[in-house]
Amino acid sequence: MAKRLEGKRVVLLVANEFEDIELWYPALRLSEEGAEVVICAVDIGLHTRPALPQKYVTGRFGTTVPPLVHQIGKRFSIAKVEEIGPQNADALIMPGGFSPDALRVDKKCLDVVREFHSQGKIVAAICHGPQVLISAGLVKGKRITSYAAVKDDLVNAGADFVDEGVVLDGNIITSRVPDDLPEFCLAIIEKLAGK
Repeated sequence: MAKRLEGKRVVLLVANEFEDIELWYPALRLSEEGAEVVICAVDIGLHTRPALPQKYVTGRFGTTVPPLVHQIGKRFSIAKVEEIGPQNADALIMPGGFSPDALRVDKKCLDVVREFHSQGKIVAAICHGPQVLISAGLVKGKRITSYAAVKDDLVNAGADFVDEGVVLDGNIITSRVPDDLPEFCLAIIEKLAGK
């Protein structure tokens, strides 16, 4: 069976307390289509579990980056924020949860998001992920969706908020909640495949 994303490289950017399913669903779905998936876990943000030295970045429901299966799996690789950019990837995806609250105040992360956008690469965000787009200055005049709690922030930043499962505006793709993940991933796949 032909894989639509063979030769494409996708980066998922997260910090502590990411929404677990919003990381792992796209990671697995895009890898099924042949994309090389890179997870960039930035060790910043709140950590409700004991934050011990050298502890992995952890999702809201306890999955870690890298997960324990990393040693045996071949579906993804791990990178540092300094190692990712539009020169070596085709898309940047930001899951929600509380992770975006930390990413949006980190200069290195915001610079990477702006670089992807300015190079015309796909920048995708789901749930609270559009908070990062706000702080990167990318939403003014754009059609954007998000989790309902982010709506006022988007409107105040000049976005045209739309309550739809997935919204595309140029190279920006946004979705609202985990239930929208199938449509969110399909939009990313089709955009990467040139449809």
